Amino acid sequence: MSRFFATGSSTESSSDESDDDIAPVQQKPAAPAARVFMFSDEEEDTKRVVRSAKDKRFDEIKSSIKQIKNHKKIKDIAKVLSGFEDLCKVYLKAKNIIEKEGHPRFYIKYLVELEDFVNECWEDKKKFNKINAKSLGTLRQKYRKYCRDYEKQITDYKANPDASGEEDEVRDDEDTDSDSDDEISASDFLKKSTTAAAPVVVKAPPVDKVKFLKTEDSGDESDDSYWDSSSGDSSSSSEEEGGYTGASVARQFLKKGAGDEKKEKEKRERKKREGKRKEEEEEDDEEGGWEEVKGGYRVESKPKMMFEKDTEITTVVVVKKLNEILSARGKRGTDRSEQIELLKELRSIAVSNNLMLGIDVKILFSIIASIYDYNPNIATNMKSEMWEKCLMFVSELLDILIENGNVIVGENIAEETENLDNVETPFRVRGCVLTLIERLDEEFTKMLQGCDAHSYEYVERLKDESKVLDIIVRVQKYIEERGTSSEMCRIFLRHIEHIYYKYDYENLKKIQDARTGGVKDKEEKEETKKEESKNEEEGESKAEDNKDDETDNKVQEENKKDKESSDEKKEESSEKEETSSALMDRMCKFIYSKDSTDMIRTRAILCHIYHHALHDRWFQARDLMLMSHLQDTIHHADVPTQIRYNRSMVQLGLCAFRAGNIRDAHNALLDIQSGGRAKELLAQGLLMRSMADRNPEQEKIEKRRQVPFHMHINLELLECVYLVSAMLLEIPYMAAHEFDTRKRMISKSFHHQLRLSERQALLGPPESMREHVVAASKAMKTGNWKACRNFLINEKMNGKVWNLFPESETVRALIVRKIQEESLRTYLFTFGSVYESLSLSTLSEMFELEKHIVHSTISKMIINEELMASWDEPSECVVMHRCEPTRLQSMALQLSEKVSILVESNEKQMEMKQGNFYHRQQNRGDGQQQRDYQNKSYGGRRGQQRQQRYN
Repeated sequence: MSRFFATGSSTESSSDESDDDIAPVQQKPAAPAARVFMFSDEEEDTKRVVRSAKDKRFDEIKSSIKQIKNHKKIKDIAKVLSGFEDLCKVYLKAKNIIEKEGHPRFYIKYLVELEDFVNECWEDKKKFNKINAKSLGTLRQKYRKYCRDYEKQITDYKANPDASGEEDEVRDDEDTDSDSDDEISASDFLKKSTTAAAPVVVKAPPVDKVKFLKTEDSGDESDDSYWDSSSGDSSSSSEEEGGYTGASVARQFLKKGAGDEKKEKEKRERKKREGKRKEEEEEDDEEGGWEEVKGGYRVESKPKMMFEKDTEITTVVVVKKLNEILSARGKRGTDRSEQIELLKELRSIAVSNNLMLGIDVKILFSIIASIYDYNPNIATNMKSEMWEKCLMFVSELLDILIENGNVIVGENIAEETENLDNVETPFRVRGCVLTLIERLDEEFTKMLQGCDAHSYEYVERLKDESKVLDIIVRVQKYIEERGTSSEMCRIFLRHIEHIYYKYDYENLKKIQDARTGGVKDKEEKEETKKEESKNEEEGESKAEDNKDDETDNKVQEENKKDKESSDEKKEESSEKEETSSALMDRMCKFIYSKDSTDMIRTRAILCHIYHHALHDRWFQARDLMLMSHLQDTIHHADVPTQIRYNRSMVQLGLCAFRAGNIRDAHNALLDIQSGGRAKELLAQGLLMRSMADRNPEQEKIEKRRQVPFHMHINLELLECVYLVSAMLLEIPYMAAHEFDTRKRMISKSFHHQLRLSERQALLGPPESMREHVVAASKAMKTGNWKACRNFLINEKMNGKVWNLFPESETVRALIVRKIQEESLRTYLFTFGSVYESLSLSTLSEMFELEKHIVHSTISKMIINEELMASWDEPSECVVMHRCEPTRLQSMALQLSEKVSILVESNEKQMEMKQGNFYHRQQNRGDGQQQRDYQNKSYGGRRGQQRQQRYN
């Protein structure tokens, strides 16, 4: 039999198992002999497959999915979890390919199937052991977190899962066909790489491939499932190249296009099946038995009922449902807005079924608590929608509690002892109204902190303060009737913190009217009395002639009396209304006497001091601060209390400045302004330079401590008051101790501003607030009080600083008076040694002061031994004594002091270098001299012996 038919029959191929029988036959071309390429047995056995990176990555993903499916069949959750983690890593490696090709459909299908598997297992999680149950929870969390990036693909898949099934089947077919193609891909590749001139050697197929060759017994139907269209291409190419072997001839007889025909058949069958299925669904729809499901899961056309039909709505059923809703509170994945809606629906059901008031109050407490829990992050504020709901429900709860005295609410009431439906006894509900109000106040502060202070939103939110304050007042009345003293102290403190920083302008108007309107009222009363007396005299003369006029006058007088009585009633009602100062005094004194905690009492004292200082009650604020001894114990308090202390001290310093107590104002503001951290100490912002010293957690805590913008103290006003008070103290002191080498500084920051101005090469007109104060200080040094006044009191400074005070005119007049007095003192310190005597009238004209003020100022200087002078009363002159050194003498004294200091420092350095060597030598020399003296005077034992020998 010829070798041409060696591969023709299956029997011959099965009998010849060795590769030697089917050795490749070399074709002899017409060209000269060329090299013959031979292949070893090992190379013949191995399959050479060329695959793309996409196929490799997708095969790895499919193999991982296959392993997970096997673990799912036996419900080994731990192995499913580990397989899911490995699959995520494998999928991450294929990131570059997926970005180009898109997410594969089979992977999205796997995620949907895994979700269904997890949900099924979660319902039956009690059946699993401890390890699988724990792994199930971990798998559920990781799956939800992982699928956030694939929500769109998953929803698209659920909307059209059939299309995905077709694509998966097509891909499976392509995979099976690609396996058959890969068997001859190496030969195709080899043929393409060779040139036309080179000899072509075709490798014989191995034994495994011979099994798939066409045999005489096999029919056409069996051939359809084995052969690929690529074999036809390879045989035709080999024919063109010229040479044939047994294997190449066998490939010529392979069936072409079998795979394509198979795919077309399957597609036709699939379309037929889909058509039949749609017809059946339409028939079922006509009968009304089924509904179409969209999105891969069931969508409920009607909302879920709270209770089943024909269920009797009682208190027990409602409480059970309430506990069921609240059991999901705080759990991960709980829809908080849906929970609030469920509670509102439950309340409406309870009200519609005429349940008792106790269950309504209990549900209201739960609704308000759910609103507070809506935002899980502490640092962020509540949304405006939730804030409006919260205000509405809190006001409803207060209305119910105030109107119905038979409802007792307390946090000490246990759930077992609650009375929700028994009308004979008072209703008892577990809950604390005061805690809700405190949380409401905190949320309001957080909302103000979260808004931009210069936006319209902040103004809108600030309007709600009246609502919050109204709720606090209502709770205060409720607790005054039923609460304890500790609860009263807590609600009083909340009320105090909303009013202590507000200036009472009505009180200011009353004070101004009392100052200016007293004389006018007296004059008006006298004029009215005179007019009434004249009218009475005229009325008596005309009474007989005009009786009708008398009746008219009586009517007019009665109307006047009615108006006067109504005005008096209005005045009495206004007087009966409690002012802010009286309200603060009443609540703070109650806290002082009844509070058992130091924190509430300390904060109440600080708020009381702030309110006194804000309304220029300097002595009350100072005495309260000194009696409380807070300056000694404030370092042990918490940070919010320390912030309130700083704010109270600043306001106390501003009050002292307005009262004319410059030294007290400087001492109160010194600690805040000396470090340059006033903004941070007053909790009005964070400094950028200290941002590196704190971590993100500390920064969040600091931001939560910030004071809302409407409670801020103007920092520029604060700095200006501090610098002006430092100028009024420092400039006279510098003039008095000009040649004193050991003089001390009263204000370091003020000296720093002076040094900065001295370093500048070019000095222009002052622009900023600091430059104005420095220029005024330089003018005061020379005694030019008018220039100093013009630098401090002008339109620019008025707009920036002085107009911010409630009584700005009095503050400006006070500053001018202080400038005149301190300029007088500075002038006497600087130029006093030049004069022999100074006239009192001349000084009063120079500084535009009254004579008694100039006299008192100079007398104080003489008493304090600041000025060496005496008064000559007859001539009204100040006689200067020549006790003060001249300029040359003072410079000589200054030089001598510096030389003495230099000598002392040199001696100390010598002692440090030599140690006690000098003293040891000195002690040693003294002892030697004493021994020599003893020897000379025949003292000692040796001297006595010598004396005996001599005798």
